[in-house]
Amino acid sequence: MRIATWNINSIRARAERAVAFLERADVDVLALQETKCKSEQFPVAPFEALGYEVAAWGVNQWNGVAIVSRVGLEDVREGFPGQPGFSKDGDPVLEPRAIGARCGGVDVWSLYVPHGRAIGDPHYTYKLEFLEQLRLAATGWLEVDPTAQVALTGDWNVVPLDSDVWDVSVFEGATHVTPPERAAFEAFAEAGFTELSRRFVPDEHRYTYWDYQQLRFPRNEGMRIDFAYASPALAERATGVTIERDERKGKGASDHVPVVVELAD
Repeated sequence: MRIATWNINSIRARAERAVAFLERADVDVLALQETKCKSEQFPVAPFEALGYEVAAWGVNQWNGVAIVSRVGLEDVREGFPGQPGFSKDGDPVLEPRAIGARCGGVDVWSLYVPHGRAIGDPHYTYKLEFLEQLRLAATGWLEVDPTAQVALTGDWNVVPLDSDVWDVSVFEGATHVTPPERAAFEAFAEAGFTELSRRFVPDEHRYTYWDYQQLRFPRNEGMRIDFAYASPALAERATGVTIERDERKGKGASDHVPVVVELAD
């Protein structure tokens, strides 16, 4: 079984690329982030023509998550228990940043962790709360069933190690690299989950994101912010991970690339 995660940066702009990737990479489940469309606007037809089912959650042109599967799509959940909302003014609004579904016996989650914007910004506090509530939910799932097969995949918007970015000094005083963010990310490992891409692709230059500006990709000035955390039972099935760097090439590429996890039957 092959599970991939990809911040597609607008599915309507890149549906053809996503379908071509599924065909080429022989992926069973694809978790998408930043779909940037309402649920009903998701271009379902080309995926269904290829034999995939689609579960999408989006409310406007921002954020948005989806799961595309050819091995079943059951128990679809929009948001996780305790997921916080966000609003600078007024009542917090639940944003489409997490969708889960059971695919081939695995509870797959597509996660788009808040950016944080700037240290001290309300969005930064929101980001830390989002990660904490996700950890509590994931820990609860394992307490109920230690053998649960759970994949927490997506764009985490955290740089766990200095070597996960081309020049950490560029981020001095900025988000993604702060101790609280890194601690919130590491807390999932402390809860028993294993980050699979680190296990199989330890190379410090295996980035998953390159900004569109300042020739970041040609200069390989990237970041590693897309990850796949697996529950203990699922981690035992993992046999490999690939980071599909070539998907950053060509016209109309997303600024992220897919991370593909291979699981034994």
